Amino acid sequence: MLPPEFFSNLQLAWIVIVDTLTLFVLLVGLIGLIIPIFPGITVMWLATLVYAFLQSVAERMTFWDWVLFAVITLLMIAGNIVDNIIIARKMRDKFVPWSSILLAFAASLVASLFLTPIVGLASAPLALFGLEYYRLRDKTAAIESTKAYMVGWGWSFAARFGIGVLILGAWMLWAWV
Repeated sequence: MLPPEFFSNLQLAWIVIVDTLTLFVLLVGLIGLIIPIFPGITVMWLATLVYAFLQSVAERMTFWDWVLFAVITLLMIAGNIVDNIIIARKMRDKFVPWSSILLAFAASLVASLFLTPIVGLASAPLALFGLEYYRLRDKTAAIESTKAYMVGWGWSFAARFGIGVLILGAWMLWAWV
């Protein structure tokens, strides 16, 4: 016969393991936001979804826990939308055509999938420069288009990272307060 404190210690160990794994995935998602095509905010949301499911099964979800999960969900949706709007708007301000934007994004995606995320990170501005140079036959204008992409990516990263920090903070409130 097992002593009663064994089950309480087992439950505590389970809580620590789930919290630690969730925090790890949240941090991976947050750091992954550096790579433009890595869905870091969605990864963070999926970690909180699994956490909510496990907490719900264990009957540990309160009304405020569900409210925080809803806030995290809204932040994830906003983060995924704002990312695309910021980059596209900066590039469209310089009259970069949608075809160049989409082809540069596709080059980044392919490079990230078949090579490394770092190569994917570098391939988008390089592809955009090449496409714009081919289209405009003007090195200075192609550099300006590439600068617009880089500025848009920088602002997009700042926005996504800020939203990621808010998601992490909301989860910490939910898990530890």
